[in-house]
Amino acid sequence: MIHLGEYNTLEILRDTEPGLFLGDGEDGEVLLPNRYVPEVFEIGDNIEVFVYLDNEERPVATTDQPYIKKGDFALLRCNQVTEYGAFLDWGLVKELFCPFREQAFKMKAGGWYLVHCYLDEETERLVASSKTNHFLDNKELTVAQFDEVDLIVSHPSDLGMNVIVNKTHLGLVFRDDIYKDISVGDRLKGTVKKVRSDNKLDILLNQIGYRNIEPNAEHILFELQDNSGFIPLHDKSDPEDIKAQLQMSKKSFKKAIGTLYKERQIEIKEDGIYLK
Repeated sequence: MIHLGEYNTLEILRDTEPGLFLGDGEDGEVLLPNRYVPEVFEIGDNIEVFVYLDNEERPVATTDQPYIKKGDFALLRCNQVTEYGAFLDWGLVKELFCPFREQAFKMKAGGWYLVHCYLDEETERLVASSKTNHFLDNKELTVAQFDEVDLIVSHPSDLGMNVIVNKTHLGLVFRDDIYKDISVGDRLKGTVKKVRSDNKLDILLNQIGYRNIEPNAEHILFELQDNSGFIPLHDKSDPEDIKAQLQMSKKSFKKAIGTLYKERQIEIKEDGIYLK
């Protein structure tokens, strides 16, 4: 089956005047216009192409790589707005359509918008939507605390910046945890700081040193972030105090702070631990 809005590996079936006809080994065929035909090919070769609908609503193949594919999110420029909706530049000859009903805010020519691309079941067309939250779901999470995740910066809020987590969930980076300039559409690495009881995700932007740290050391880093860079614990603290605040044994605590101290991520003073 040939899939719209996706990359397909297809077989070259025949060479015709308008271009190459490609097949999926079943009954599906699609045209690869002459402008995309490789200089050297043989009938029977396989070729990877992106398939979408041309201006006459016919499936067509291209070797160009679009800025977004079905099921993905991307920041796209609006080329024009007509009485039907907005048309976005996604790197292909035919622009990507965004109906008015799918615009979180009215789009304007020249503006940049974070959108999701999906296949409209009624029209069988690929369309864009800037109502990105509609395509995210936190009911059943596929991530857990301390997991490293892929992020797309979505939109600001009063608390910080909303982010798309692994193209599936909605998360939030609190303002106090944003240590560098970030903009809508940026793609970043992050870590799940906390999973709340309502499945809301608190996210931290990855910093140097957060990766490849043993879990207890990572947990202490998160606690430091949550407490303005200070925890009133040290290697002589009472084991019960350590357990109450960090949910770990004193032995695990000492090993973890030793790791962080060697990596120069913390300072250990008489009154507690400080984040460098």
